[in-house]
Amino acid sequence: MSIFPYVYFMVKSFEVASNDTQIALYAGMVTSAFTLAEFSTSMMWGRLSDRVGRKPILLFGLLGTGISITIFGFAQNLQVALLARALGGLLNGNIGVLQSTVGEVVHNKEQRARAFSIMPCIWCLGTFIGSGLGGSLAEPVKNYPGLFSPGSIFETYPFLLPNLVSAGFVLFGVTVGFLFLEETHEKKKCRRDIGLEIGQWLSTGVFRSRSSHDEYSKLADANLDETVGLMQDNSVASTPRLSNSSCDDRLEKLPVQPLDPEAMSLAKPNAAISAINKNVLLDVVAYGILAGHTIVCEQLLPVLMSMEPATTRPKSAFQFLGGFGFSSKTIGLILSAQGIYQMIVQLVLYPKVQGRFGTLNTFRFAAFTYPLLYLLIPYMALLPPALRTPGLFLVFVWKVTHQTLALPSNLLLLNNAAPSTEVVGLVHGMGASAASLSRAIGPTVAGLVQVAGLNAGYLGLPWWTTAAVAVVGAVECCWIEDTEAGEQKRSNSIAPSLKPPA
Repeated sequence: MSIFPYVYFMVKSFEVASNDTQIALYAGMVTSAFTLAEFSTSMMWGRLSDRVGRKPILLFGLLGTGISITIFGFAQNLQVALLARALGGLLNGNIGVLQSTVGEVVHNKEQRARAFSIMPCIWCLGTFIGSGLGGSLAEPVKNYPGLFSPGSIFETYPFLLPNLVSAGFVLFGVTVGFLFLEETHEKKKCRRDIGLEIGQWLSTGVFRSRSSHDEYSKLADANLDETVGLMQDNSVASTPRLSNSSCDDRLEKLPVQPLDPEAMSLAKPNAAISAINKNVLLDVVAYGILAGHTIVCEQLLPVLMSMEPATTRPKSAFQFLGGFGFSSKTIGLILSAQGIYQMIVQLVLYPKVQGRFGTLNTFRFAAFTYPLLYLLIPYMALLPPALRTPGLFLVFVWKVTHQTLALPSNLLLLNNAAPSTEVVGLVHGMGASAASLSRAIGPTVAGLVQVAGLNAGYLGLPWWTTAAVAVVGAVECCWIEDTEAGEQKRSNSIAPSLKPPA
């Protein structure tokens, strides 16, 4: 997100375009290169995380991001910039894997909605901070001549500084993850983790008394007991605490019964694709459609706000032009306020609504009312001047609230649809791939439709096209089911039929 404020100026510095239209086209190629590459590898990273665990993939994805943004900062031509962005997308499959991790960390169904609502909130916070850093640190020799002298490396590479700062944040994240992030995959969490051991050694201190280490061991034992308890049937939930601190020994002491045939079929290495059921595919398609029309809205709204107000009367109810005539500074303030509102609503409103109406009903409500929002947005530009700002305020509240309701619900439905732990990462990887493809194609197509609409005098054409896409998503979600069967099967695939023999 830190590249958005300066990518236009970066492409302009490459001197590959002769006019503003070409610069905008190449800038779109640079931003889309990441999502197109991410689309091609998200499923692979998700499937790999099912085999080797979540933590290694998350850390490798962060490393890939750090490498790509560093190369991007040194780019002096369009080819290197495209290569760096594509490399970042190829090496980073963290979105789907992170969603799998959240689903595995939070076992309580009531708390899972809040957990999934935190991710968009953090994303929004990162967007807010990243955009600020990118805009303020680009071209430092030009903007801060007292701190960065001409002839320095930052004059040769004017967009290096924001990328180096971002790479520093990434390195910090990798370090914290290596030392303190715990594996969440049920079948991988018992293996030795050298990073956690080093982190525990650093946190307790070399010369700390043995009692401190024992305290840590007891805490680890308690966490493992909770995991074992979740794997046991309710009828044996009151089993006395196992005193042995060895993870393997504890698992060996669990009551062993023959595997459920369905769980056995899901555990086969070649059964992953066959475990992707109808509901998973419906959730993936819904996620792709949602990502597509929401990113188009994010692209079109700033353009609408920057366009000059209409000077002529509308020719018809559909053929008209206009805008709000806001400055870039005003638009930036509005978008920042949107981010703050979204974080608050994400943490406060969504868990209450989801708890009251359920995940599927919450998602369907947002899906069925999205088209109406897109149909009405262009008409806000035709309101009397005194009502335009309140109308725009209503639009942003509506848009942000719907994003808050729709995205976490879609992720929860996708998580619940996964039939086994063997395919949770793959399922979320499929969702991430669908979203990446939509986010790469959607803005490009919307831009072409917008140009055609403006040339013909139809300001609302791209909005009404987006509404049609949202209608498809609303109809498609009628076939989606919210099932907890996948969650039950995931438990059975680890420790099935734990009831003691009669």
